[in-house]
Amino acid sequence: MVKQEDLEASWSLVTNTEELKRAADALANGSDQVGVDAERASGFRYGSEAYLVQMYRRGSGTFLFDPTLIDDFSLLRDAVIGEEWILHAASQDLPCLDMLGLRPETLFDTELASRLLGFERVGLGSVVEQLLGIQLSKAHSAADWSTRPLPHAWLEYAALDVALLPDLRDAIAEHLDAQGKVDFAAQEFEAVRTRAPKPPADEPWRKLAGGNRLRTPRELTLARELWNARDALAREKDVAPGRPVPDASLIIAAKMNPRSRGELAGNKDFRGRASRSEIDRWWQAILKAKTAEPPSPKPRTRDKDVVPHHRNWAQRFPEAAERLAAARDAVMAEAERQNMPVENLLTPDVMRRLVWDPPTELTAETVEARLIELGARNWQAVLTAPILAEVFVELA
Repeated sequence: MVKQEDLEASWSLVTNTEELKRAADALANGSDQVGVDAERASGFRYGSEAYLVQMYRRGSGTFLFDPTLIDDFSLLRDAVIGEEWILHAASQDLPCLDMLGLRPETLFDTELASRLLGFERVGLGSVVEQLLGIQLSKAHSAADWSTRPLPHAWLEYAALDVALLPDLRDAIAEHLDAQGKVDFAAQEFEAVRTRAPKPPADEPWRKLAGGNRLRTPRELTLARELWNARDALAREKDVAPGRPVPDASLIIAAKMNPRSRGELAGNKDFRGRASRSEIDRWWQAILKAKTAEPPSPKPRTRDKDVVPHHRNWAQRFPEAAERLAAARDAVMAEAERQNMPVENLLTPDVMRRLVWDPPTELTAETVEARLIELGARNWQAVLTAPILAEVFVELA
């Protein structure tokens, strides 16, 4: 087994326009696909922007780009446009790359491909060790990449990660071909590449961890105003929202409905880096909540297109529950035959929606059309439609 410290990582740090131009020229004159990675400061900064972008191409070398010092990445974009980009867990990095104007026209996702191949462990280090025989250190994967200057050891780590992607891609491609999954993977990669970003939540404060403990309109109003106050502070300080005060503390404050600033400050369970230094901010939010309109209750929609939570099907919709259980068993058996996780063969959401509202005419063709309508890829629909149609016919 080759260890990371036995490898030599040669790389260039790019921090200005002149260096960017040289790097772009080198990448444009390289060969084969482009390995791409990005490092964010998740859990440290308010946003999700990239603080380092890495690219490697055979014949070009490895380049580490500092987005905090480069305003325009169009030269880099033009240098690698039209080339296949290799990323590991692309859905995590594509949004922050898109913020810089960097968008692949063709994608190969080594993490997603590893799932389709049925690998038990799909982290980059695990897959590199399994297929390339190289033991990577992941010591800096959760680091604060907004740190400046970036330590040399972190840059070495970032460079080596991306430099191994082309060899890893080639090894995975051989396995995909051997298992007859090249087309499956291509459809999955394109779905990730073209997936639209999720729209922002209308009421993001409702996603507070532990929010299900809030029962009364007063508690909900307090939680909303405290969340708004924390969000404003986090945006102002450019820190992750949970760092000043965690969700649990907001829930505690909302539940206790303090009558004074001192009562809030005296609650030992109201914790966080800014729980006391920003006590005036939290108290003002509580005062605002005491006179604010409470949030509207979540509407209980009766839209026929909305699927009730499957947890209640057995009691309220026994026929749908029976179909779901049988469909799960059938798809799980097919996933085992295909040597892949069942959720990659067919997502639970698509399965539940199909089971809840199957086609009137139960044939492989009608079920396949319904699956594609619900968002399944063609290969998923082709593999699962005949199985699911048979299940539905047996239970009809």
